[in-house]
Amino acid sequence: MNRLQKSIGLVAFLLLSYTTATIGALATIEADRFYEQLIQPGWAPPTAVFGPVWSLFYTLMGIAAWLVWCEGGWTLHRFTLGLFLAQLASNGLWSWLFFNWKLGALAFADIMLMEFLLAWTLRRFWYVRKLAGALLLPYLGWLIFASALSGAVWQLNPHMLGFLVFQSAKSVMG
Repeated sequence: MNRLQKSIGLVAFLLLSYTTATIGALATIEADRFYEQLIQPGWAPPTAVFGPVWSLFYTLMGIAAWLVWCEGGWTLHRFTLGLFLAQLASNGLWSWLFFNWKLGALAFADIMLMEFLLAWTLRRFWYVRKLAGALLLPYLGWLIFASALSGAVWQLNPHMLGFLVFQSAKSVMG
């Protein structure tokens, strides 16, 4: 793989990560008022923290995936990069479940799945190239925190988040 191909690969993986960030952000466009109305645990960070933190993590994810790709491409690391894509899809879905569709239970299930997929991805990345795995460690730490926060917010706000699935099913069934 030559230098130009590696450069194009880096741009592609960063674009993939940032596209996922954009898809998730689209779900939050009108969510500020919704989020501010939710009961938050005392340890919840200010809303302004989330944007910069997630921007950093999407950058680290793109670089980490690119490092793995550089070690043999899709041919050699199809499963490992597939895990990366699965956790990225789960990541993009979470914002829609939580902010747009207000489905706290499903959002919590999704973030737990995302945590599992990320841990597995990190392990596989670490095996291919330690730096790629290390770049995902801060993201995993944040995701563990975000899982606890998501679960706490869901539990503190069952009237808004926890029962919408059941209410929807009840109204469909008559």
